[in-house]
Amino acid sequence: MTYARSLMRTKPVEQITQDGSNTALRRALGLWPLVALSIGATLGTGIFVVLADAAPVAGPAVVISFVIAGVAALCSALSYAELAGSVPVSGSAYSYTYATLGELIAWVCGWCLLLEYGVSVAAVAVGWGAYLNEFFRGTIGVTIPDALAAPPGEGGIVNIPAALVVLLATAVLLMGVRESARATVITTLLKIAVLVFFVVVALTAFRSDNMAPFAPNGITGISIGASAVFFSFIGFDAASTAGEEARNPRRDLPRAIILSLAIVTAVYVLVAFAATGAVGPKVLGDSDASLTTALRLVTSSEWPAVVLAAGAVIAIASVVLTVLYGQTRILVSMSRDGLMPRVLSQVNHRAVPARNTALVGGLVAVLAAVVPLSQLAEATSIGTLVAFGLVNIGVVVLRRTRPDLPRSFRTPLMPVVPLLGLALCAYLVAGLDEVTWLTFAIWSAIGLAVYFGYGRRNSRLNRTADPVS
Repeated sequence: MTYARSLMRTKPVEQITQDGSNTALRRALGLWPLVALSIGATLGTGIFVVLADAAPVAGPAVVISFVIAGVAALCSALSYAELAGSVPVSGSAYSYTYATLGELIAWVCGWCLLLEYGVSVAAVAVGWGAYLNEFFRGTIGVTIPDALAAPPGEGGIVNIPAALVVLLATAVLLMGVRESARATVITTLLKIAVLVFFVVVALTAFRSDNMAPFAPNGITGISIGASAVFFSFIGFDAASTAGEEARNPRRDLPRAIILSLAIVTAVYVLVAFAATGAVGPKVLGDSDASLTTALRLVTSSEWPAVVLAAGAVIAIASVVLTVLYGQTRILVSMSRDGLMPRVLSQVNHRAVPARNTALVGGLVAVLAAVVPLSQLAEATSIGTLVAFGLVNIGVVVLRRTRPDLPRSFRTPLMPVVPLLGLALCAYLVAGLDEVTWLTFAIWSAIGLAVYFGYGRRNSRLNRTADPVS
């Protein structure tokens, strides 16, 4: 085959599935743990923290921003659901792209997923520190000094709480998948309860004056807000990273992806509506711990804010846990294909990729300690949108190239839904900052250098393919 064709070779679905069925990982997750995994990876910093960035720009119309981002995520989620039922392995969008668009595109997708998962864990951890301080302020009357609770550039030297929560999540993951799943289910139920509590309290202080002007910056503000809050939907695909640890992946993965996205979208819209109606968008933008600030302003006592802060501390920690889990499982798939070092797919006696988990946890802890939240959130969004776009293309390609492939879920209105998902991803990408684009370009260049310097030469497909002429 020619050199160019070798870059676009696909990995047969049957081979991907066989690799997944021979996994050393343990199949221990049913439908509801998978739903909890996706909700746990999604419901956290996006609503607890990023709302503060989007509300001042979009105004009360930030509710519409959430709806637009949710629709964009839904189109991609339907594509994910079909591919998760057809290719039930741990690699998520990386494996789906490998089966449809070829090795080079799969590498680009996998590299984007590393950005999405790794950087979003760091971003979530940064937001965790703000709510931890709110909890300390309401209970013992002291806070962690800015020098030790904020990164350089935001008044601090190092963000110790952010690094700490990543290391704690790493320790839980090293205990095993059953223990991690149990912790995820408990914390997911808790965070939903806390957000319902916030909505109930905030609605008692709802004022229609706070909803006007509804869209102070017009369509432009809503679009920018949608691009920013799309970060809140990152993680609904987390169930697809558990394809090799699900008991019945073909049946349960599609259901878990769609159920989790529906629940999360409903919660986000309710919280955004209640928060802006209670205190207005400008007040929400004045604090990283915006929901706690809102409760403190609309209630005469401190305890509701303390309850919310405590819930946020636990909720955001669970996001760190579940997203870090997804990151390690994608690396397992890339390593098994030879595109990453073999050590990253080795598992221990607990059926955990221990070295992989420890390495990822350590690197993300350092990132969380020194990089500001706003830069992390937007860098995560662009990596996610590129990966989602590729999944939408991949589901159309696989329908044409493998119409006979067994599918436990079929994306409706093919190819309208995936093409709409692709268009919405492009629309949201266009709203991101130029600095974010520059960061992504640098990240992509590094990724291509790693692929051509290491991945391509060590690829399992490359070792079994005909010599390249």
